[in-house]
Amino acid sequence: MNDCITMMKYQGLGNDYLILDPNKNRVQLQGKKIALMCQRGFGLGADGVLYGPVDINGKMGVHIYNSDGSESAISGNGVRIFAKYLMDHEYVKEQKFSIETLSGPIEVECLNGRATEFRVNMGKASFISKEIPVTGEIREVINESFTFHGREYKATCLTVGNPHCIIFTDKVTPEMVRELGPYVENDDRFPERMNLQICHLIDRGNLDIEIWERGSGYTRASGTGSCAAAIAAHRLGLVEDRINVNQPGGMIEIDIREDGTIYMIGTVGYIADVSIAESFFS
Repeated sequence: MNDCITMMKYQGLGNDYLILDPNKNRVQLQGKKIALMCQRGFGLGADGVLYGPVDINGKMGVHIYNSDGSESAISGNGVRIFAKYLMDHEYVKEQKFSIETLSGPIEVECLNGRATEFRVNMGKASFISKEIPVTGEIREVINESFTFHGREYKATCLTVGNPHCIIFTDKVTPEMVRELGPYVENDDRFPERMNLQICHLIDRGNLDIEIWERGSGYTRASGTGSCAAAIAAHRLGLVEDRINVNQPGGMIEIDIREDGTIYMIGTVGYIADVSIAESFFS
């Protein structure tokens, strides 16, 4: 079937990605085509597309695209999914290896024989406004007052390779994050747009979160969002060094080391191989 493009579909806690391997297909990726492909009515339906393995800075890497066609520097679930793909298709034989992304190299470790659970070194967070970015004077954006959609919130903003706004509330619901998410994502104070996590502290080892992802909207799970929520709670003194972050798609374990390095442990699964008409890309 030379007139078809073959893609693979994987998921991490219900956060689903299509993988387009340039070694197995010859296509030109365009933002509009990615957006159409990710639409659940018109295309295959996905939260994003992983394009790789490709050469980034002379190393094996992946390009990560959101469902609106925009490119993302990093995705925690995306990196775990791509790690499983690399093992499933024998691009790597080792249990520990590195994947290059636009935000730098990410170290991953496979934790079981079926390659369904991975530990990922997500690096360190920065709360500094210029690095996130957040407009205004250079400062750490911790428990700061913001008005979104006519209401005041206390928010902590940070980057773990992509920008996050964390708001703690007495409860979390999908409706809350769906309502607030578009206003936070597109607020003028966030020049590169913003991911939102609404969080509820259960105890010193457990958080509940709901997620609005820039470029994708409401999302069942987020690796970087889990890291951001956990490190924000840690910085505010609300949690210990090991945190279970519960989200609609499942649980991600976050381990924060003494030097501030964030490790994420989570599962991934293979769904299907999918053939898509080549005309879709023309």
